[in-house]
Amino acid sequence: MIRDITIGQYFPGKSAIHRLDPRTKLLITIAYIAVLFVAKNVYALAIGTVFAVMCYLISGIPFIMIFKSLKPIIPIVVFTAILNMFFINGEVLLQVWRIKITREGVITAIVMAVRIALLIAGSSLLTYTTSPIMLTDGIESLLSPLSKIKVPVHELAMMMSIALRFIPTLIEETDKIMSAQKARGADIETGGIIKRAKALIPILVPLFVSAFRRADELALAMECRCYRGGEGRTKLKKLQFGAVDAIALAVMILLIAAIIFANSVSPAMI
Repeated sequence: MIRDITIGQYFPGKSAIHRLDPRTKLLITIAYIAVLFVAKNVYALAIGTVFAVMCYLISGIPFIMIFKSLKPIIPIVVFTAILNMFFINGEVLLQVWRIKITREGVITAIVMAVRIALLIAGSSLLTYTTSPIMLTDGIESLLSPLSKIKVPVHELAMMMSIALRFIPTLIEETDKIMSAQKARGADIETGGIIKRAKALIPILVPLFVSAFRRADELALAMECRCYRGGEGRTKLKKLQFGAVDAIALAVMILLIAAIIFANSVSPAMI
C-alpha cells in the first residue's frame, strides 16, 4: 500500500503537457476540479472522463499510475458510497429489516465515486508532469498579486513545493521502517483497530525523528547557500506563455462549455 502512493512524484517527459507553462497547468487543474463539481449527469461526467483519459494519453503517463494514485483512497470511496446508498431516500430496490437501498442512493454513490476518481486523477497529472521547481515558480507567479498586501508569496510557494517534494521521500522512509520492524518480528497487519494503532507507534516515532532530521539538514543547506527568501531573487528560466498554452486554455474553455451544455440538455442525476 505504501509503495502505491504516488502523490508528489514527477515523471520527466517531453510531451505537450510536460512542456506547458506551470501556470497554465495550475489554472487548468483548478478549472477541471471546479467543472467536476458542476457536472450533474452521466453525460457531463463522461465528458470529464474522456478529457482526463486524453490528457494521460498525450502526457505518456502509464494508466497504471491512475490506479496507484486511487488505491489509497479506496476506503474513503467505499465509505462514501455506502453512506449514499443507505441514507438517501427514493425508490427502494432492496430492503433488509430497516436497511434500505434506493435507486437514487445507488446512482449518487456511483456518481460520487467517479467524481472522486476523476479529481484524484486530474490533480495527480499536475505533479506527474510538473517538476517541483516549476510548480513553485507557477504558484508564486499566480499568487504574486497578493504580495501587494504583504503576503509572503514566495515563502508560501516554497513551503508547498517542499511539502510535495518530500512526500515520496517520506513514503519511501516509511516503507523502510515498516520492513525493518517486520524483520524484527513486529506484527502490524493483523488484529483489531487498537492493536494496529499500537503497532504503528514503533513506526511513527522513527519516522518523525527522520522527518525532523531531514528538515534540519534542508534548513542548513539553504542557509549555507545564503537563502534569504524571495526578495531580490532572480530566476534562471522565466515563465512565458506560448501557443501551446493558448491552445490548452482554449480546450479547457470548450470543456467547461460542453459540461454546462450537457447539464442543460439532460436532467441532473444528483
